[in-house]
Order: sequence, then structure tokens, then C-alpha cells
Amino acid sequence: QVQLVESGGGLVQAGDSLRLSCAASGRIFGSYAMGWFRQAPGKEREFVGIIMWSGGTHYADSVKGRFTISRDNVKIAVYLQMNSLKPEDTAVYSCAVALGSGIYYEVNEYNYWGQGTQVTVSS
Repeated sequence: QVQLVESGGGLVQAGDSLRLSCAASGRIFGSYAMGWFRQAPGKEREFVGIIMWSGGTHYADSVKGRFTISRDNVKIAVYLQMNSLKPEDTAVYSCAVALGSGIYYEVNEYNYWGQGTQVTVSS
């Protein structure tokens, strides 16, 4: 069983930066992608970005140019560097693992999820 734990959330001001981390326990066999999603109060969970097994990355338009995803395959960890934060970035951020070597945008394509970490950006 794979468990994911996020850390690094908090309360920041608009324009600040935060770096979220997500570490996995357990083993993952084969290729996998690691993604970040977020859910704001009263809204659906939405895709933020993904780093594929190949190392390629894709981002939601709303965060492109501000957020950067990286991964450590040895540690089975993924990171989300968030710069120039805006109040609309306020949400619970969750990491997830999708088994396979493709690109995955949908919640139901992911196999394992973390509990999430709160990010609050004040104006």
C-alpha cells in the first residue's frame, strides 16, 4: 500500500512563494506520474500540474509560469514550487500518483492520494 503525505502549506501574502512537498511510503512498481490537484471551498477538485515518468511536465493555464513541479524518484517524492501566489490560489493542495507512463489530467486516473495541505493567500 502506498501512502502520500504532503507538507509545506501555510498562510502567505499575495506575491509570496511556497514550496509544497509530498513523500510516499511503500513501493511503486513500474512507471508512474505524480500530480498536484487543489480544491477551493465550494469548488470541484482541479488539476494543477503533473510530472510524468519521462520527467515532462504539464500545468493548468491558471498556474503556468508561476508553479513548477519536480520529483525525486529515489525518494518517491514530488514538489510544487509556487511563486507569485494570488488569493485565488487559496485551496487544499493534494498530491497523487497515477500508475503508468502517460499524462493524466483527471481525478479518476490517479491511484493514490494524499490528505492534502492548506494553502491560504491573503490579499
